[in-house]
Amino acid sequence: MREQYMRTGEGFLLVFSVTDRGSFEEIYKFQRQILRVKDRDEFPMILIGNKADLDHHRQVTQEEGQQLARQLKVTYMEASAKIRMNVDQAFHELVRVIRKFQEQECPPSPEPTRKEKDKKGCHCVIF
Repeated sequence: MREQYMRTGEGFLLVFSVTDRGSFEEIYKFQRQILRVKDRDEFPMILIGNKADLDHHRQVTQEEGQQLARQLKVTYMEASAKIRMNVDQAFHELVRVIRKFQEQECPPSPEPTRKEKDKKGCHCVIF
């Protein structure tokens, strides 16, 4: 069932808990699985370290999260769903990354001439 979401998703939040090293260590595997299902070398994703409000229980440093994000070539953010820190911002950033990716995949063309209007071109859907 998880692969169905991966097949149809236009972007992904890779979320781990900063209080659980095991969840952090699984991220690379999930990112690779998404790229395999999408048959791509890159795809819109953001790495999110959740539970940032629980600093006293932290098992993954902010530097480790940033290092993994650089390795995966994605943006890194820390968030806390409990106190709603950076939750909306994470989704806004993901939409921005998706739009940028889609523009690179299918750049907007100049206004078509009458002849070009009859040709079928690349169609992008941006929300």
